[in-house]
This record gives sequence, C-alpha cells and structure tokens, in this order.
Amino acid sequence: MKKEPILSVNNLKIAFGNNEVIHGITYQVYENEILGIVGESGSGKSVSSLAILGLLPKKISKITSGSISYYNQELTSLPQKAFQDIRGNKIAMIFQEPMSSLNPSLTCGDQVLEILTQHTFYDKKDAIPEVISLFEKVKLPNPERVFKAYPHEISGGQKQRVMIAMAIACKPDILIADEPTTALDVTVQKDIVKLLKSLQNDTKMSIIFITHDLSLISEISNRILVMYKGDIVEQGDAKTIFREPQHLYTKALINSRPSLDTRLKVLPTIQDFLDGTPKTEIITTEQRAKNHKKIYNKAPLLEVINVEKEYLNKGGWFTKPDSFKAVNNVSFKLYEGETLGLVGESGCGKSTLGNAILQLNKATSGSILYKGKDITKLKSSALKSLRKEIQIIFQDPYSSLNPRMPVGEAIMEPMKVHKLYKTDKERKEKTIAILNRVGLGETYFNRYPHEFSGGQRQRIGIARTIALQPKLIVCDESVSALDISVQAQVLNLLNELKEDFGFTYIFISHDLAVVKYMSDQLLVMNKGKIEELDDADAIYSNPKKAYTQKLIHAIPKGL
Repeated sequence: MKKEPILSVNNLKIAFGNNEVIHGITYQVYENEILGIVGESGSGKSVSSLAILGLLPKKISKITSGSISYYNQELTSLPQKAFQDIRGNKIAMIFQEPMSSLNPSLTCGDQVLEILTQHTFYDKKDAIPEVISLFEKVKLPNPERVFKAYPHEISGGQKQRVMIAMAIACKPDILIADEPTTALDVTVQKDIVKLLKSLQNDTKMSIIFITHDLSLISEISNRILVMYKGDIVEQGDAKTIFREPQHLYTKALINSRPSLDTRLKVLPTIQDFLDGTPKTEIITTEQRAKNHKKIYNKAPLLEVINVEKEYLNKGGWFTKPDSFKAVNNVSFKLYEGETLGLVGESGCGKSTLGNAILQLNKATSGSILYKGKDITKLKSSALKSLRKEIQIIFQDPYSSLNPRMPVGEAIMEPMKVHKLYKTDKERKEKTIAILNRVGLGETYFNRYPHEFSGGQRQRIGIARTIALQPKLIVCDESVSALDISVQAQVLNLLNELKEDFGFTYIFISHDLAVVKYMSDQLLVMNKGKIEELDDADAIYSNPKKAYTQKLIHAIPKGL
C-alpha cells in the first residue's frame, strides 16, 4: 500500500508583483524522510519553502495558484492566527544565517525557552532542564555555559546548533533546513549534517534540506529535487540523481565544482553546460612542474619569519589576565606569480595572519619582509605607499562597499587616494576599462551596490582591488558565499587576472576543493600554528598530519 504524504505541494505558483517566480511546482514529503532541494540563488527553493510556513512578504508577493496541504489541511488559505499553532510547533525552520536569526539581546537559553513556553505546557522554571537537554542533544559543548551565553559569545557552528535546538524543541513533524551549513567550515558542516541525520533517525521527523551544493545534499537526502529558475527540472532518489543526472542543469551543478582528481585550466560554468560547450582542458603535471620551476627560481616576494599575534584577556576582579596566541611562530615564503592556499577551521588564525601581512592588525613579534624590507617597522607614510602594493578582496563585498556611492566612484576612490593618473576623466576611463575586464561594463558605472547580485558585487570588489595595480592580493574567503556557478566564474576571473597582470595571491578559504584548485603551495593552519606546508597536490594525495587528513575526509564527495 502506498504511503500518504504528510506534506503535498501541488501546482504551486508564486509571483512578486507581476513577475512569476515559481511556475507550478509539485512535490510531496513523506514521513521519516530527508528530501533535498538543490539549486542556485534565484531558483526559487527558499521562496517556495517560506510559502509552506506562510512567511512570504505579504505586500509584494502572493500565491497565485496551487495548494500546499499538511495532513490534508490547506495552508495557502490558513489565517495567520492558525499558522501560529503550526509554525515552530508542527513545521519548524532553520534559517541560513544564525547570527541574523538569533536575537543578540537575549541569551541562547532564553531564546529556546521562549519557543517552549509559547508552544508547550512548560512554565519557564520547568523548561530550563528541557533546554539544557536539547543543547546536549545537539552536542553543544558545556550546555550550561551556552544557556547563559549571548549569540556573539559562541562560534558560528555553535550558533547553528542553538538554531537546531530551537527548531526541534517542540518535536515537529517537518523540519525545513534552509542552507544550514553555508559558510561553515568543512568539518563543522560535516558535523551539522551528521547531527541532522542522527536527530532525524531518533525522532522520525521529516527534513526538507535546502542547499546549492549537490555533493553535500547527496550525502544526507533520500530523495532530491533540482530547481532551476522557478521550476523543478529533475527529481528522484539521491543515488540516481547524482550518478545518472538527466537534465543539463543537474550535470552542470555536479561538474562546476572544482574536482579533487583533475585540475582544469578553466572551470566550466552552468552556462557552458547549457550551451553545450563545457571547458575540458586539463593542466598536466608536467605543465604545473614547469610553471613552478619558473616561479621558485626567483627571490621570494614576501617572507614571513617567526610571526606571532598574541591577544590579552584582561581578566576580572579576582582573576589574573591571561593571553592566547592566535598566530604562533609562523614562517613561510611567498614567490611572485604564486598562489599560496591558506586553510584551516574557524579560529585557526588564517585571517589574523592575513591581517598581519596587510598591516591591518600588527604582529606581536616576528618579521614580515616584502621585497626584502621589514614592513612591520614602516612609518605611516611608507605604510600608505605599501597599501597600493598589497591589497585585499573581502569575503562580503556588500559590507565593504559604501551603499551611498556608485560603484564607479568606489573604484575611482583608491586611485585618488594614491594619486594615480592626473585627472578624474583619466581615472574614469581606467575604471570603465576595469569594469569591462571583470565582465561588467560601462553601463554599471553609476549603479549602487544594492542593485547588484552577490556575484556581481564580488566582481566590483575585485575591480576595486586591481584598480591600484597591486603586486600581492589577499583573497579572504572571497568565494565562500557564492553559488557554485558564480564561484566558478569568479575563480576563473582571478586566474585570468593573475595571468594578465602577474598577481600573487594568498588565497584564504575553508573550502578545500576550491583551495586545491587555486593553489600552488598549501599552508594548513591549526590553533595558530602551521600543520603542513607543501605542494597543494602533494598534501591532498598524501596528507601527513591527522588534522589535515580530517579536513580532507570532511569534503563532501557525493555518492
């Protein structure tokens, strides 16, 4: 006898104003299963899931046709008051960004207490042990401490676990997990996926797991839906979808991610596959060795010698101040034209080291030689001149751009500061040439940051960086929040610019597949120290340290 679904979405259409964004999708969720929904930004996966909980913005969006039924109860016509009994109680949701979803003015414990006291018969006093028990269930270290802690006092992975505890507090029938591991370390991501599978196994709840990473989703889901531009283009069991994809878009999602086995000269994008022209040229071991011989025969461009960065905790009335070393005795050399990959979990010191090299956060001790000169001893005027030579591409380009300044002016601004070119007319010409070079063009000159997609904003960040014609660029998690296809485009652009302008990169990331693709040498950091430093391919094929082995083992590889 065929099982009845607990949730049915039938011919659902959603519009924002006159623009239809979901074009009649149909799917079911059954008891005790994990359904994966995969697709890039704009595919409609999050919008359709928000519709299930009645969370679509009322003034600008509407369900134009179709139905969503939960145990035969129609949700599309349900009054908001009735939704309050379902939302968080019967159907719960984990949002993508826990920091913006948690209330910064309430402790983590109080936020979970609020859910329990609202939806159950617990009073606050009786609910406290239940919250501690939930924190234990989601494997939070020291649950009592987390109960009293504010969100900013715990790590990203721990915040996500608090969100999961909130979501499962009322033992829901369905848990919607919307990109719950995006921008998390690969090891934390693996732990969160393992935790969700374990909770699902224990409670028999159903999970809708939403992501843009097909390799990741194939490791957790029983069935997968693939969404593209508001349609479900393919659905089936996880093994079939991953091993025998039928739709070109599904094939593109699988193949746009950098491979751990082969190194392509240019990463194929989604559009390449849809056009039937995916890039296939491979960089051979011989070509790579020849390039390395050319790079490493020169004097180093940058030399980091015994660098340490120490932070002091002031202590309280009755406790002594103590210290910890975020960067501990780190030494390495970087050569012109090289890409050095810098990997490790959050808190390992990789961004702190990057900031020390940029002189944004000065090292406590040690030397940093740039072109043979110790830049830790530079005066402010010499440091300003150095800023032109050593630049950074930030993780979040939106927060690093002035929302009130058109992007053309934002790119021209550093040119003015460093007195590049004689007139604004000349600077504008150079800016338009740079915009063309990063794939945007003159028409974007007078637009503001909010008018661009995430991938376009990252290109603007790159344009602003290369406007100064630097020698060394620190890429700090610069592709971590991008869709796979946009990520491929940005990585290809970085490699093209490196070839054209002779850039040298320090590429910081927690995504090991991306780092391996980009890097010549790889530096693995753990707790402020260097674990391993060697050729990127050598480390991946034969990691010597247990920590590196753990990082590589955690990479989602699909079925």
